[in-house]
Amino acid sequence: MSATDRPVIFRNGLVLTMDDAHTVLPGADVLVVGDRIAEVGVGLTAPDDALEIDATDGILMPGMVDTHRHMWQTAMRGYGADWTLTQYFVWYYLESGKLFSPEDVYAGNLLGAIEAIDAGVTTTVDWSHGLQTPDHADAAVDALEAVPGRFVLAYGNIQQGPWEWATSPEFRDFHRRRIDGGKLAGFQMAFDVTGDPAFPERAAFEVARELGAAVTTHAGVWGATNDDGIRLMHEGGFMTPSTVYVHAATLTHDSYNRIAATGGSVSVSTESEQSAGQGYPPTWQLRHHDIPVSLSMDTSVWWSGDLFSAMRSTLGADRSREHLEAHAKQETITHCHLRAEQVVEWATRGGARALGMDSTVGALTAGRQADVVLIKNDASPVMFPILNPHGHVVFQAQRGDVHTVLVGGRVVKRDGRLVGVDLAAARARVAATIDHLREAMGEEAWQRGMNPDVPETAILENPYQYTEWDAGSAQWKH
Repeated sequence: MSATDRPVIFRNGLVLTMDDAHTVLPGADVLVVGDRIAEVGVGLTAPDDALEIDATDGILMPGMVDTHRHMWQTAMRGYGADWTLTQYFVWYYLESGKLFSPEDVYAGNLLGAIEAIDAGVTTTVDWSHGLQTPDHADAAVDALEAVPGRFVLAYGNIQQGPWEWATSPEFRDFHRRRIDGGKLAGFQMAFDVTGDPAFPERAAFEVARELGAAVTTHAGVWGATNDDGIRLMHEGGFMTPSTVYVHAATLTHDSYNRIAATGGSVSVSTESEQSAGQGYPPTWQLRHHDIPVSLSMDTSVWWSGDLFSAMRSTLGADRSREHLEAHAKQETITHCHLRAEQVVEWATRGGARALGMDSTVGALTAGRQADVVLIKNDASPVMFPILNPHGHVVFQAQRGDVHTVLVGGRVVKRDGRLVGVDLAAARARVAATIDHLREAMGEEAWQRGMNPDVPETAILENPYQYTEWDAGSAQWKH
């Protein structure tokens, strides 16, 4: 179904508009005509040919926005479940990442894109740093254009320095062919700043400025990027309101002040920061510095590709840090600063703002693009009662409760099932990628990569150890 086939009306839902006032409308309707939201309210009149969807006992919310996802890695789902960040770097940057062919990038992007819309993530930034050649880049875009979602390509290449690939004629040709006038929702340049005093990344920033492209960069990652990188960006005049700093977990107040002063935003990947080791999820710092936040899931090589997990873990990490800071001062937190409502905002309008799309997506208001998600599951005991709707989205709902998804007025999921998506073809492409990588690596290397060594466990001396159990007296002997 295309956006212009039939109007769509959702009836009698609990609507989280995510407008400026965060208006919540119980028992309300959302009318979609063409690719736009025509009206939101109670008892709306719809055209006779409208597709009517019963939203009773469900929550209607804007499509979610993920501002940082390495989609080319999706075919490796779960492979690095026990990795540290160091093991991730070694596997992708130094050893096996270079084995990915254009066909492998296509397979990962295709599955990642399908996974996103299935979970109600209607806009996703493909942080595509596996684009070793123009053929890889074309494959990435081909896959994104094959799925009825809204995608931003963040172009990167971890096998070269950004001063190399960004200044190459091949990159300029790709941008001219696929980005200028293309079908994607947006374009960014994706590269990191190491803090080298020579600042070789300057050349890439200058290309981004010339092309009018936003830059997204992994900043404040323990042992990889630091305050020197932020300082060099700031001194060079390359920190702009469109810059997205990913993670930003190990920065000083000075760096946060520079981000705040220049209007940039931070993409927080809480599950990643907690598990891989970029640093403690920084929302507690970002709140203090009033830095805009969006959410992201990072990579399916570790984590689930949905933002329900991201919202839940983000709220938990922020509150955990708030309690920890208070306990260190022998104090008790009696009221949490970060609320579920704010985290839902980060997952929707926060992402829209970070991508310069705030007037287009991120809220259910008349005139915006009709990116709509219905959370409803009549077969689930977890979907009633709905008392605190924002809290329900964060702590109770999950991807299996995503009933219907519209992207630009087009129905891409209905009654819990994807529409117009060939999942079998995606599965076959991913299977081919896995076969290729296992053969290229060899089975021993494949298994070793997936099962890293477990560090040796030290034996703790315990002075209270008993030495023998006396069954007759039913007590321990010293």
